[in-house]
Amino acid sequence: MPIPITVFTGFLGSGKTTTILSLLKQLPAEYNACLLKNEFGDNAVDSQLAKETNIGVQEMVNGCLCCVLVGQMKLALQELKEKYNPDRIIIETSGSAFPAPIAWQIREMENEGFVLDSIVTVIDCQNFMGYEDTSYTAKLQAQYTDVILLNKHEQVSERDLDLVIDHVNELNTDTPKVKCGENGISPDLIFGLDTQLFSVAYNKTHKLEENIFDPKHQENEVDLIQVIQSRQETSLSKEQLIQFLDTMPKDDIYRIKGFIRLGQDNQLYILNHAFGRHTLTLVEHQETMDETKDVQTRITVMGQDLRMYMEKVKKGLLNGNDGEVTLTKAHRH
Repeated sequence: MPIPITVFTGFLGSGKTTTILSLLKQLPAEYNACLLKNEFGDNAVDSQLAKETNIGVQEMVNGCLCCVLVGQMKLALQELKEKYNPDRIIIETSGSAFPAPIAWQIREMENEGFVLDSIVTVIDCQNFMGYEDTSYTAKLQAQYTDVILLNKHEQVSERDLDLVIDHVNELNTDTPKVKCGENGISPDLIFGLDTQLFSVAYNKTHKLEENIFDPKHQENEVDLIQVIQSRQETSLSKEQLIQFLDTMPKDDIYRIKGFIRLGQDNQLYILNHAFGRHTLTLVEHQETMDETKDVQTRITVMGQDLRMYMEKVKKGLLNGNDGEVTLTKAHRH
């Protein structure tokens, strides 16, 4: 399986590091994540890092690694893979970094076992309108992204927040904008459901539902549609599923994740659809197959204004058969 890479961009002081740390703290300890920073930050940290390789490493929360890029990013990623074989790599770019070249370089490395999962831009709601007017980089960061996190939104008035969103919409209308509160953002939104994250979480809890349906989701700033269907005699084909996914607009539909049986042989797959892209992974772990033997579909859809998508989701995922489709509205502050 390729190593998924999540890239964080954002202007200096937008809160990238704080947001990433809150994400890492929510991951299972057995999930092997590496954070690659492409700039030197704290001098005290830098002094501890070996400079003779392409990365320097510092232990972080939950056993994660913080790696500071010394040489070229390509060499650093290769070295990370060889030394640590991480389940996921998070790249925190410098405040002045252009996201497009980073994304291009990762896509060039697909044959080497890396895949770009998403680009996340963190915006400081207190200061965005100041640096957005003067910084070409800030404008590019807001334009070239899969999701925009509105950080520090609690520290501005509703009117000022509306003005920030208006300014962001002028740069990028189609990309999801999600409020990022004091408790950070859910890994489910940023990471979706990758195979290793599910395996680690399931092996720890042995509860399928908690890994597909986060009971704390309603505390987040996103709507949820949850689809539950027991085992059926016939399944959707892969082509039918992909046709359905292609109808889901990425400005409203952020993530679609969970389990679904496909094809004539009714095999079970893990689906992870993120910001217009998807992966399907065949379930081969025997314990998981035993746990899901009666499951046809267990899917969570995350996004905004999802009420209007209820019928389309029901039609697209239940294949004309009975099943449970429920909507949980976002908890708005």
